[in-house]
Amino acid sequence: MFLKIITYCILMLAVVLIFPLEVMAGPVEVVFKLNLKAPGTSKDVRIWIPYPVTDESQIINHVKIDGNYTFYGIQKEKAFGNSILYAEWKAPGQKRTLTYTFRVERKEVVRKAFPVRETALDRKMFEPYLIPTSFGPTDGKVKQLAETITAGKTSTLDKSRAIYDWIVDNMYRDPNIKGCGFGRVEQLLISLGGKCGDISSVFVALARSAGIPAREIFGIRIPKGKEGEMTKAQHCWAEFYLSGYGWVPVDPADVRKAMLEKKLKLGDEKEIREYYFGAVDKQRLAYGMGRDLVLDPPQKGEPLNYFMYPYAEADGKALDDLFGFDIGYTITYKGLN
Repeated sequence: MFLKIITYCILMLAVVLIFPLEVMAGPVEVVFKLNLKAPGTSKDVRIWIPYPVTDESQIINHVKIDGNYTFYGIQKEKAFGNSILYAEWKAPGQKRTLTYTFRVERKEVVRKAFPVRETALDRKMFEPYLIPTSFGPTDGKVKQLAETITAGKTSTLDKSRAIYDWIVDNMYRDPNIKGCGFGRVEQLLISLGGKCGDISSVFVALARSAGIPAREIFGIRIPKGKEGEMTKAQHCWAEFYLSGYGWVPVDPADVRKAMLEKKLKLGDEKEIREYYFGAVDKQRLAYGMGRDLVLDPPQKGEPLNYFMYPYAEADGKALDDLFGFDIGYTITYKGLN
């Protein structure tokens, strides 16, 4: 009996160390409700929904999945390990419904205890975070700009900070962009305006062009209110890898968002700028990462630019664009404190 008590205390201590209670946001109940808009005659209707999992920054539990689907399963995309809630309907002429409920607790991520010296990077291990993507090239004008921004910088930390500062200084949030944007980096370096998916994509492409492993993190914001709708609250931020230390979060898009909303001029945002280099707040839920994704089971369409919104097909054809706003779903939240 004494041994059981000691074991329980050790386990509880581990949970507290990993998820300090004073910095957790939640618990919040999230409900994804779908009444899929597909042609009534469709014989093969499929949907892939982002499926967040527990990691060092969030706890996911109390998962419930209901619906009139023919089949559903929790799948895993192969390239980056993103988890997927997959469902399909085989009978034509029916409503296609699904309700996916879970609870989330999320903590603030702060990675600012940077080492004095950086260790050598194993480039082969981090190759997936150094290569170009369809919309994020690492050569040509993108590489030239990265070299200009990081000129005279010798460390990964200094180069990453220079890229971050360049984006905050030169880009802006364009509220007219649909969803979180497509992240077409070469176009964005001309227009300089975009949403979070755009601005984070520019950071990642420039960092990779400078030889720094980087990636976008795709997720959704958890509103601060007691309850409400968050169907279009998706959010994307970025991370770069500091060898010998780990992944460091950055969110220049949220700096520019705060500047727009608070009507701040450059120079007035210093506190926000400093915070989002090496930290992200706890009001966000991470789904996964990666670009040019082949889902599981594989979709009939082209590789997915990114997986932050539900994606659906009817008889092998996509039902909507990247954002899927018109396929018939809502996402609501409710604080349980």
